[in-house]
Amino acid sequence: MGTRQLFKPNLLSWTIASLMAGSLPVAAQEEAAPQAEGGIEKIQVTATRRAGTVQDVPLNITALNDDVIREQNIGDLEDVARWVPGLTVTDQGGREGSPVIVRGLNTTSSDRATDAGTVAKYLGEIPLNINLRLTDVERVEVLIGPQGTLYGAGTLGGAIRYMLKAPVMDFTEGEISGDLFTLAHSSDVGGEAGFVFNTPIIDDELAVRASLNYYDRPGYVDYNYVVRDPGVSLPDPDWSDPAAVEANLRKVEDANDEKIFTGRVSLRWTPNEDLDATLNYFYQRAEHEGNSIVQYQSISDLNPIGELIGPYESAYRYEEPNERDDELLSLEVKYDLGFAELVSATGFSSYDQVGQRDQTDLLYDIYSGYADFPAFAAYTRDTGEDEVFTQEVRLVSQGDSDWNWIVGAFYNHAEGSSDDREYTPGLTEFWRGAPDGQPNIEQDLEYIALSDFKDIERALFGEVGYQATEDLSLTVGARFYEYDLWSQSGNATPLYTSEPVDSLSDITLTPTGAKDNGNLLKFNASYNLNRDAMVYFTVSEGFRLGGSNGLRACTAEDFESPQQSVCASPGEEDYQPDTTTNYELGVKSTWFKNKVHFNAALFNVEWDDAQVQTTSALGAEIITSNAGNARSRGIELSTRAILGDNLTAYATYSYADAELTSYTEGLLLPRRGSRYSPEVLEEILPYYSGEPGDRLPGAPKQQFSMGISYEQEVFDDKLLIINYGLTAQGDVVTKVGQKADGEALPGYGLSNLSIKLDADEWSVTLYADNLFDKYAYSGTRRDMSWAGMGRYDDRSETRPRALPELQRVYGHFLIPPRTVGVKFDYKF
Repeated sequence: MGTRQLFKPNLLSWTIASLMAGSLPVAAQEEAAPQAEGGIEKIQVTATRRAGTVQDVPLNITALNDDVIREQNIGDLEDVARWVPGLTVTDQGGREGSPVIVRGLNTTSSDRATDAGTVAKYLGEIPLNINLRLTDVERVEVLIGPQGTLYGAGTLGGAIRYMLKAPVMDFTEGEISGDLFTLAHSSDVGGEAGFVFNTPIIDDELAVRASLNYYDRPGYVDYNYVVRDPGVSLPDPDWSDPAAVEANLRKVEDANDEKIFTGRVSLRWTPNEDLDATLNYFYQRAEHEGNSIVQYQSISDLNPIGELIGPYESAYRYEEPNERDDELLSLEVKYDLGFAELVSATGFSSYDQVGQRDQTDLLYDIYSGYADFPAFAAYTRDTGEDEVFTQEVRLVSQGDSDWNWIVGAFYNHAEGSSDDREYTPGLTEFWRGAPDGQPNIEQDLEYIALSDFKDIERALFGEVGYQATEDLSLTVGARFYEYDLWSQSGNATPLYTSEPVDSLSDITLTPTGAKDNGNLLKFNASYNLNRDAMVYFTVSEGFRLGGSNGLRACTAEDFESPQQSVCASPGEEDYQPDTTTNYELGVKSTWFKNKVHFNAALFNVEWDDAQVQTTSALGAEIITSNAGNARSRGIELSTRAILGDNLTAYATYSYADAELTSYTEGLLLPRRGSRYSPEVLEEILPYYSGEPGDRLPGAPKQQFSMGISYEQEVFDDKLLIINYGLTAQGDVVTKVGQKADGEALPGYGLSNLSIKLDADEWSVTLYADNLFDKYAYSGTRRDMSWAGMGRYDDRSETRPRALPELQRVYGHFLIPPRTVGVKFDYKF
């Protein structure tokens, strides 16, 4: 990116800062504007493994404390991202894992459940990959930029830390909260109820804190074309005959509802001034009844259902529920040794999920002969579980020396398994006649895939800091890591095989593995221009584990078979680690006696051997491969200002120009790409290859947020608080370079408004999110080629492309519509 490109965002940043602080010169402002008592609250953070404020830490970090979370009605990570410059979380409605992207570092297509895995998530000190419902949370810390030295694997782009409120040792307190709300385009009412209780068991020595929360959000997408009797009902009846439609299909209103139960209990022990230990148990159960995907204006003209689909309707043939349970048992111990603080963090977490999806179109794409069965409609039943043990021990120096240091060790052991199945009701009997007994483990089981894995990661890490002068500080850090990954997997297609699959033991599991080691480095220098302004420079590295895709190698028979084969073509068996190197220049400043904060960061991130999620040439199984090199350059700004006795304003802006920097042949090649003839492949290959300058998908180049808060005493002793917030983003491309039938999703802005009456013991808040009911897309499922609207037809010489007049998988994720509600909170 050239100088001219950087200038425009930078100019905008100074314009924003001027508007926030006023248009008068600095000296004139101090004399002309009356100052409010006090100043902006400086939020304490511990992201550097030491306590400090956001303004004092020489890193790009954003922290949202409990007050901000409440005032802005922030309930989950999608809401957090709208207020953090450089962070993008694609809202996929909860049913699918929302991709988390920092600074545009993403090569994965904007599709369902395709989290790029470039950002690590922590609950306290323990890694935990969860989209946490934000209840009884002290703050959320977001570290922007690679954080590999202190936080390890998965921090290519950054790290997110959920910090729960700790038990209070010296008094009893409790809180009851509730929320009642409605969503536009939904026929139901939603609600949330929470309870928190804290009490000392032994004064100043032992305390317990417990919380329970239940969140019930109604759906706003209708599944109006679900088959009544799978294998019998016609999924595509005569659409011009209402009686035929009614006889074969049923409607599921508000199908994408969401229910989340969260509970935790923490026991804190401080027997003396040196020891502080907390035992914590956390549990979250999330239930989703469907996807937030619509096919409005996303179906081929050849398919008559396209004329029937409304803006808030899904065309899927089956409901798509999912249930997920997350648990964490952790012990965090801090002991003051005098010269250093010893910290031990031990965690044991588990995860279980079970879900169902409409799989009809994927099977049509693999074999168009399924369409011979008029009642053909397929679905999946996928389950997964894993258990993770984590141990970290570190020493953090204390004292007044010019030297400071951190040294630690990390161990992570993860094991898990998955069982994914595809069912085709009625197809066995249609192809073979009435079954004579049960030839396979389950009737109409078309495909089954089993896998087990075990990952072990070890690391030594440390940092050394030196206060070179009163104003200049230097820090160097390193992490030395090794990992050993093992997996085994196997699959079977009972519908096609001549040999019965009577039990899971009949499926052969093929073991694979990968191991590697390496090191990561960090350098940071900060200089205090004065007591209220600091400039810093950072070079930091991040990495992500490589691994195996767990598929058996394809044989010549697989490529020649007209039936489904699931295997790894050459180059698909495994993938390599990828790394990022971040160069960042930043400034943090406080003005007008702590009435204005202004922070900025200019960055350049180099990404080597970028991993990309794609599908195997045979079987369309989701796999990972390496896509070459990429880069992201840009600027991030944030500012907050007290404009008077009653008025506070804030704004953020980010610009990230993320693009490929190397040529990657066939990066986006369609499914079954190896089946193209050499002549056809040569013709279409440029459209499916990544080239230098191709924009990375999934994140907008520009993001902006601003808000204003007004406070006024009313009724003698109560406080009226009015908050208005605006978050906006630019367009998002769904595939690298907008190639391979990718598209550009238009940008949008969302307005939020709340009015709160606050007393010491209670508060009531009236709020509206997405105030103007903006209809906008946040992502896609598949692409236009699946609806017969792609740039190229699938020219496979072995299998013709499935009928676009039957397919309806291509669609868009919707952002939630306008939500209006009232909250109450009572403390005792």
